Amino acid sequence: MDNSATFPRIGLALGSGASRGWSHIGVIKALLAEGIEPDIVCGTSVGAIIGGSYVAGNLEQLEQWVLSSTRSDVLRFFGINFSQAGFVDTERLSWFLHNYVAAEDICIEDLPKKYAAVSTNLDTGREVWLLEGRLADAVRASMAMPGLFPAVHNNHRWLVDGGLVNPVPVTTCRALGADIVIAVNLNSDLISKHYNKKQETAPTESKGILSNLKQQAKEYSDSIFPHRDEKNEAPGLFHAIANSINIVQERVTRSRLAGDPADILLSPRLAHIGMLEFHRAAEAIKEGEDCVQRALGEIHHTAGMEKIIVPGFHG
Repeated sequence: MDNSATFPRIGLALGSGASRGWSHIGVIKALLAEGIEPDIVCGTSVGAIIGGSYVAGNLEQLEQWVLSSTRSDVLRFFGINFSQAGFVDTERLSWFLHNYVAAEDICIEDLPKKYAAVSTNLDTGREVWLLEGRLADAVRASMAMPGLFPAVHNNHRWLVDGGLVNPVPVTTCRALGADIVIAVNLNSDLISKHYNKKQETAPTESKGILSNLKQQAKEYSDSIFPHRDEKNEAPGLFHAIANSINIVQERVTRSRLAGDPADILLSPRLAHIGMLEFHRAAEAIKEGEDCVQRALGEIHHTAGMEKIIVPGFHG
């Protein structure tokens, strides 16, 4: 039986936003609990991670892992010394992707739902939609944030984070056939909003771990999780990188959504979560769920109206 004659195809556009992206888990869970199941899933950066895990059937495992992760677990993904390409531990990243997003042999074209990961061509600046090939590789290319993760070589081109050109991939969902697009923007409240961030105490590591680099490790940790208590204190390297990326993505997001707005735009309130505070997953997931609850009336109304206005229309 062809349900497409009655029900519109729903696209879910999951935006970029580093650690704030764990809120996508809450969004998906809340939508599914309301009987709203996307037919098309497109993601940028962390949105590609969560979307890929969902369509591959691993979202529950991913949620369990992120909820049990600590600040120290996050730090283990990064090396102490810089390399020319980036400083993420690529072996550990591969372990994470293959265990909690998609096994190494899973390909996008074999997934039960349409899926796309958005990336950026480093040489041309052009937007790249990854629609086939190994899912984990597509996710890795979409999340290759400059300065943190190495660029990914794909089809004779070098790819980096898709958030540079399309932070919330509404256009990708529509191109893949979505009649209604539910988009999640993680960058709506980051710029020009001042808030007080509570300083966290770094966990105590056991004696002997990186003992000869103790001071360097401390400074490194503080750079990833910055705490600027003095207004006149000069920003650290990673604070400057994080805020610069936030500014770029917020401006690009605003422009892209103005040109092609989503039918339903969800904007979780996440400004209090830093760019690399992945250990604050519980807060992010809860806000994702709450964000859907706040918009339920609009979601159901839009879906209902679409069924009346465009019954069976799919181009």
